[in-house]
Amino acid sequence: METGMRPAHYALAPGSWRDYVTILHPPYTLWHLSYVVIGAAVSPTLHLDRLGSALLAFFLAVGIGAHALDELKGRPLRTEIPDRILIAAAVVSIGVAVALGIIGSIAIDPWLLVFTGTGGFIVVAYNLELFGGRFHTDFWFAAAWGAFPMLTAYWANAGSFTVLAGIVAVLCYLSSAAQRALSSRVRRLRRQGHSAGTGAVIAGSDEIKAALAVPERTLQALNLTVVLAAALALLLRL
Repeated sequence: METGMRPAHYALAPGSWRDYVTILHPPYTLWHLSYVVIGAAVSPTLHLDRLGSALLAFFLAVGIGAHALDELKGRPLRTEIPDRILIAAAVVSIGVAVALGIIGSIAIDPWLLVFTGTGGFIVVAYNLELFGGRFHTDFWFAAAWGAFPMLTAYWANAGSFTVLAGIVAVLCYLSSAAQRALSSRVRRLRRQGHSAGTGAVIAGSDEIKAALAVPERTLQALNLTVVLAAALALLLRL
């Protein structure tokens, strides 16, 4: 019987198909895909087919690939998915995302190869903590998961950058930096609660749950804010 805390508020009971839902980190995946929508929506030109391709590529690379690699290294979500399936999911999803980027660079703009190469590199370097974890930092999280998808979608639609793109990229960076700060604290507290369990240390576990309340509510509010902002930005362009 599980006596510790769940690894995340959205984590389902471990085992079976539920692990494959949990590993997608649904709220966070939707959060980061919202940056793609925002980038396309604030672009001077909006191409829905390019937005759709960018959303698919980032869902594959981040929603599946990055999270599979993250679970492979340390099992933070405590799923029972075999290593070989996590590896296969990461290789296939990131590979298809890169292929979509290459196709886009041929059909739309050769400069998209730069975004494709950068994205493919950072998703692996960050999640596997390569180069001594040099890319696994607060800065790179906010840049790669916040500003980068917004800028990629903007360029894919406009073919250039403007001052507006820079301002919006900073806003996305700051939003992602806030997510990183809050989620790191939440993950640390939940791990403490899982280790504590129940019984003789129930008071300590209750204290951890109380400490989780504010940062988790803040995360959920920020998540909803970014998603609604993306939906509004897109609706205003349609």
